[in-house]
Amino acid sequence: MHLQRMEITDIDGIRIGHAQDLGAATGCTVLIADQGATAGVDVRGGAPGTRDTDLLNPVNLVDKVHGVVLSGGSAFGLAACSGVMRFLEERDIGLDTGVARIPIVCGAVLFDLGIGDPAVRPDEAMGYQACPDAARKPCAQGNVGAGAGATVGKIWGMERAMKSGLGTCCLETQGLKVGALVAVNSLGDVIDPASGAVLAGVLSPDRTTILNTEEIMISHFVRQNIGFMSNTTIGIVITNAVLTKSQATKVASMAHNGYARSIRPAHTMLDGDTLFTVATGQMPADISVVGMLSAKAVQQAVISAVRQADPHLGFPCSRELATV
Repeated sequence: MHLQRMEITDIDGIRIGHAQDLGAATGCTVLIADQGATAGVDVRGGAPGTRDTDLLNPVNLVDKVHGVVLSGGSAFGLAACSGVMRFLEERDIGLDTGVARIPIVCGAVLFDLGIGDPAVRPDEAMGYQACPDAARKPCAQGNVGAGAGATVGKIWGMERAMKSGLGTCCLETQGLKVGALVAVNSLGDVIDPASGAVLAGVLSPDRTTILNTEEIMISHFVRQNIGFMSNTTIGIVITNAVLTKSQATKVASMAHNGYARSIRPAHTMLDGDTLFTVATGQMPADISVVGMLSAKAVQQAVISAVRQADPHLGFPCSRELATV
């Protein structure tokens, strides 16, 4: 299999921008598709926070989006979508209803209120601010955008968590491009499945080593409401494949395999794990191939999110504590 790595912003038809408040440890990441792009979504976690995902149900009318927002701030962060709508409306981008063009902007949020300043959340102004930053330039990773306040390994609370962030990966073969953009804020640990290395997760009491969240959950299974509801991994699969709305939804479903391979555990009742698919429609391709590559891209984007993160506000990062 001949796969090449490339920048996710090399996919024609999309732009990506970020805005963040690093002091408050929160931010948002915006994907803009000026001409619209076919989209689907799959929500797997038990505690999601989303906007307009019902539009993407294959039985419903709208099949193209003009923007997708990944945001911190928990449910408050959904307000960032309104800023993206305002930016696009000012540029006459949106669904023509005859009386107004309505930008179709979907979004998902993660809970980062336990780090930084919980009173500061992505709002309409921050969503708008991220839009002029959206460009074809290489996408920043780590403590940026929706990853500004992301952490992992929180089963024993924030004092035992590690810093995570935003990661990307894009794969190309024979003109087919499949990429992923992921903000990793999971309850579970991040693993490199190729090597078995534990890259980030719950810390030991002395904060010098990484423990195993799955083992902790198994040994404490009689506890009710184990862990903190301060999690969720959210992301976007981006491809130049030609997909229908239902096919884009299926690709989003297949792409969750990337979460399952690299986050242990994933899709818990304390996570709101969500993946969008955005397809720009330039390359005919078999849907199974697109879905398989999506899972690979998501897996690597998760790994990049923790490897690119920097320590922040007392939370250590992967390169300081990762083990084999």
